[in-house]
Amino acid sequence: MVKKLTIILTTVLLIACSATKPCCGQVYENKEVKKLLKFSTFYAAVNGGTSLSDVDVFSVDNGLSTQTISTPYDYNLTIGLRKIARFGYENKAQTFYDGTESNYSDAATVGKVKGVEYLFEIDYKRQEGKTYVDQHHFVRFSSDEGCPDELCVNFFALKLEYLEDGFADVKYFEMSERYRHRDGKNLSWNIGLTHRLAEPYGYNALDEWMLSNGNIHYTYLALQEGYEVDVYSNTYYNPAGEVVATSAEVWEAVVIPQVLSDYTDKKRKELKKMIQHSLVVGFDYYKYNKNTWLHAWGSLMPYHYDDGSEFSYHNYVDGQWYDYSGGLIYGVKVNKQLGYFVEGKYNKYWNREWYDFKLGLNYTIF
Repeated sequence: MVKKLTIILTTVLLIACSATKPCCGQVYENKEVKKLLKFSTFYAAVNGGTSLSDVDVFSVDNGLSTQTISTPYDYNLTIGLRKIARFGYENKAQTFYDGTESNYSDAATVGKVKGVEYLFEIDYKRQEGKTYVDQHHFVRFSSDEGCPDELCVNFFALKLEYLEDGFADVKYFEMSERYRHRDGKNLSWNIGLTHRLAEPYGYNALDEWMLSNGNIHYTYLALQEGYEVDVYSNTYYNPAGEVVATSAEVWEAVVIPQVLSDYTDKKRKELKKMIQHSLVVGFDYYKYNKNTWLHAWGSLMPYHYDDGSEFSYHNYVDGQWYDYSGGLIYGVKVNKQLGYFVEGKYNKYWNREWYDFKLGLNYTIF
């Protein structure tokens, strides 16, 4: 994915350099490019810290023995480019982007200003010894074009997004186009279509190995994957010929779970990505003053087109299902000393959930 992203960015730069100017060094003279990049911020940051402390594991199988398990330090390498107008409640005096920001408003359907906004961010992380990659890229366009007819649709919004969340184990492309209608100064409703490209969620590679009693042919599966079993010496070997267990207890408790995990990952990667077309309805609400603000948005996908394919998610849920997402940012400054806030966002796609939130109060003593 990193290689593909690099190729895409390189291609975009080459096209930009050759489209209207004979020399790449003159690209910044192009007013449209300068307008698109104006007020954008490129950032790169590394954050690190201590992870879990060392843990001593004791064993009495052959006398007392101690093994110390160490977890390497946590780190987060972030590279990004963003151009997103801040809402009234957001900190406009921020000096630097350090890669740890959690801007909930980035998930909103509609931006603060009319026009194009974008975010391209990739995070290489290690947390509690586990290494993974998070990515979030999107281009968002929202308009505020009025028209004389009160019944006409006078707003529209477009968004192209790619999300990869390592902890939630979810990864997809999404494109949405929505018509919007304002209902008063602060509230607008929207309806449109979304198109998501992702792996066939719902597919379980282990179903074909399940028995009627709920057990699984795990030894036969392991043999198929290249493992070997010497029943006479009660020794178990991995595909490289290395001994991985010398008892059935270790084989079942330690080796087999890894076999099943590796097999599931392999089969998932073999499947082609699928496009899911869905109907989407939603709302946006934004009201702000210096003492109180409320920003809320939500989307519901109540209907999904069934193309009849073998791995369609419809087959795993026996028909239609609901996908939805939303966010809430609410803050109150009661007086010069006291204030409180609630912020968060929530997503549920293909029965996979990922969310984060924070709430608290501030009291200034003087």
